[in-house]
Amino acid sequence: MRLTDILQADCVKVPLEATSKEQAINELVDLLADHAGIAQRDSLKKAVWSREMTRTTGIGHGVGIPHGKLEGVGKLSLAIGRAANPIEYGAIDHKPVDLILLLVSPVDQTGPHIQALATISRMLTDASFRSAIRTAATSADLFRVITEQEAKETVS
Repeated sequence: MRLTDILQADCVKVPLEATSKEQAINELVDLLADHAGIAQRDSLKKAVWSREMTRTTGIGHGVGIPHGKLEGVGKLSLAIGRAANPIEYGAIDHKPVDLILLLVSPVDQTGPHIQALATISRMLTDASFRSAIRTAATSADLFRVITEQEAKETVS
């Protein structure tokens, strides 16, 4: 799976306006609702936040991957935001987060949901890729960094 299979260019936001974890999640849900056809905005916010309360999705290295499943969501979707300033996130390494990737999927798509989380995690283990994302000046630049990384991985 490629991230660009589930990520639209207009679902990337640099910088996020959020200054807290909950605001960041809500801002990314709003981005998906506005651009990816997810109608249940409030239900999705509750589903993602409920998941977040069970265990943090701050995986370290300044990255958070909040995610949730919801009835009525038509397809696996991703939104990405980079905070202007790192946000306290309760990450496993106890460091703030500036890169947040929100994954949303239909309830009945556990396999693709897990596959997408694995793809995101694998790509973000690459320190040079994380650095390139962090230095992208605009939303379009961040999307381009992802497409270029995926092109490299396809050739490898």
